[in-house]
Amino acid sequence: MPESHGRKKQVYTPPQEKAPAAARQHAGRWVVPVMLVCFLVGLAWIVVFYLAGSDIPGMRDLSNWNILVGMGLIAIGFVVSTQWR
Repeated sequence: MPESHGRKKQVYTPPQEKAPAAARQHAGRWVVPVMLVCFLVGLAWIVVFYLAGSDIPGMRDLSNWNILVGMGLIAIGFVVSTQWR
């Protein structure tokens, strides 16, 4: 009676990584300074508007848009902070 041949399995080879591990763990050096500058400038903009907004010509023209400008800068800081690793 003839013997059946056994199945030969292929050796498992894991897939190669697309990017080196060091590149994924490191964020650019620009992230933290840009984030902090956006937070601080946005906060300073709002504080200056409330304290002396009517005395500064550029801020007087923007009126209530100054709150939006300050909050927008703070929001940009939060968006940039998502890049920090």
